[in-house]
Amino acid sequence: MIEWSQNQIRAFRKTLLDWYDAHGRDLPWRHDHAPYHVWVSEIMLQQTQVNTVIPYYDRFMAQFPTVNALADAPEAQLMKAWEGLGYYSRARNLQKAAKQIVYERDGQWPQTAEGLRELAGIGPYTAGAIASIAFNEPVPAVDGNAFRVFARLLEIDLDIAKPQTRPVFEQIIGRIMSPSRPGDFNQAVMDLGASYMAAKNPDSAHSPVKEFDQAYLDGVEGQYPVKSKKPRPVKVAYYGLVIRHGDQFLMQKRPSDGLLANFWTFPLIAEDDVLALSETPELVTDEERLTLLEQLVKQDFGLTVHVVPIGGKPVKHTFTHRQWVISLLSADLPANTDLSFFPGEWLSIEALQKIALPKVQAKLFTRIR
Repeated sequence: MIEWSQNQIRAFRKTLLDWYDAHGRDLPWRHDHAPYHVWVSEIMLQQTQVNTVIPYYDRFMAQFPTVNALADAPEAQLMKAWEGLGYYSRARNLQKAAKQIVYERDGQWPQTAEGLRELAGIGPYTAGAIASIAFNEPVPAVDGNAFRVFARLLEIDLDIAKPQTRPVFEQIIGRIMSPSRPGDFNQAVMDLGASYMAAKNPDSAHSPVKEFDQAYLDGVEGQYPVKSKKPRPVKVAYYGLVIRHGDQFLMQKRPSDGLLANFWTFPLIAEDDVLALSETPELVTDEERLTLLEQLVKQDFGLTVHVVPIGGKPVKHTFTHRQWVISLLSADLPANTDLSFFPGEWLSIEALQKIALPKVQAKLFTRIR
């Protein structure tokens, strides 16, 4: 790892901030330093591209212009506003944290990274971003961009996938960052990592900090940052039941915890649960699977259905650690069927358009169309 002298650190700060002053991205959440604006934008930007976030952010701020408005919003309205961004726990944690600020802290924001981490859904990066941008605390905001930028600048060969690496980067960046303009410094690093020092097709030859970029100077920037590969998502097979009556679909409300908590989907039956009804699951034929599925629906929900496969490939949807593979089946059921043991209800197409649906359900609707 390269270590810079104090003169090099001062030169880097000036070069980076001069470039940022002239060429920093004009983003709606940068028009002021309000902690609410910084916070919402940073949560939205997790796992989501900037260009995707901008229209969502603008609409979100129109609906929930203050932290008080967010704290008091009906959950259904919040989920609808978030629809399409995915990772819905982010939205739920936003509202939890908003309630903490409004009702537990009398509307007062914690003004340090350490204090901000006491709020729901705020981790070390988001805490650093809010504290530095909104409250001028000289703390680094270490995300994927910061890992990549400083790994290349200083040829840091630590594996950024390992949790113990973050504190090392935080310490290194903390010594280098501008003590007088920490928020601008962190945002400049974000912009640098999204442009000249991007993960793919970087333009290091024209980078404003190329003279400080040791990996580029040594011709080894492709080796940084060091990151071990994540394990592939585990595949989980489901049957999705498309049960329709007129303009209504029988929809299942997901449990209040776990993936897609409280969202509406077609009834989803795990293939493993179906095969568990057989003493020899490895020998079950496709036709027998459908019979077992009908038995399970009757056993668990009290519904008598006859299922028929819908042609075409299964619908796939990948979460962080698992991939759902859903085979769609159509089934008939009278609208007056007793749903006492079923965790859901008939919903019209008009009603479905008014509520937030998870992306996997949108895929299923697209598939059956």
